[in-house]
Amino acid sequence: MEPTTAAPESALQPKVRLTGKVIKTTIAGAILDIGQKVPGVVHISQISKEPVNKVEDALKIGQSVDVWVRRVRDDRVELTMVEPLGLEWRELETGMLVKGKVERLETYGAFVDIGAERPGLVHVSEMSHDYVKNPAEVLKVGEEVEAKILDVDRRKKQIRLSIKAATPAPEEMLAEANKSEPRRERGKGDKGGKRGKDRKREDYVEEQQEPREPELTAFQIAFQKAEERSGKSIVVKSRKSRSKPSKEHEEIFDRTLKNRITDK
Repeated sequence: MEPTTAAPESALQPKVRLTGKVIKTTIAGAILDIGQKVPGVVHISQISKEPVNKVEDALKIGQSVDVWVRRVRDDRVELTMVEPLGLEWRELETGMLVKGKVERLETYGAFVDIGAERPGLVHVSEMSHDYVKNPAEVLKVGEEVEAKILDVDRRKKQIRLSIKAATPAPEEMLAEANKSEPRRERGKGDKGGKRGKDRKREDYVEEQQEPREPELTAFQIAFQKAEERSGKSIVVKSRKSRSKPSKEHEEIFDRTLKNRITDK
């Protein structure tokens, strides 16, 4: 981030980088002009990572230095000349997604710099959803990766990371891909579609509603033939009709049978 010489007060948040000019030095630290209504103050402990005995040995009046905001107060802005960490211990939480650069590879895992005081460890079992025998098979030094924080031990200053947990499993990726594919519209001939089912239902209803020719008995068939020969119009009833044949019908039937015997 490029240093800012004069930033609005609303932008003065912790870790914001500024450029200030030393206007006064004291035993406890230095006062800087950072372009705000209130001055910036650097404590002697925040001048360098190494211990500083005298402020005058490290800072001179009129000198321009890069500083970072630590805390904003009503009468001053507390600054530091030591570049702050990207992630403080208090900011690290289990389940947090972080990005970092592979710093070192070991047989048991990889150390990733995520901007914290200590690098995080990605165990070989947390590198991929597939089996990994050697970390060098999937990672290389300097590679940027995304990982999820599995555990933070502030007392031991240890951070456990997982690249696998930050990457969707192959099954999840396949399921997501299937969801994104457009569903195929079922046509009239699709047996599994609604239209196909409706078509079957309609055919069944039509079949049930279509009137069928009544089945005739042997007596009725012979009677029809006799009717054709006699030229009379006689109504033939189906098997379902329970009415008995009239006397006239029986006489016609008898004559028909006699004629057949005579012809033979």
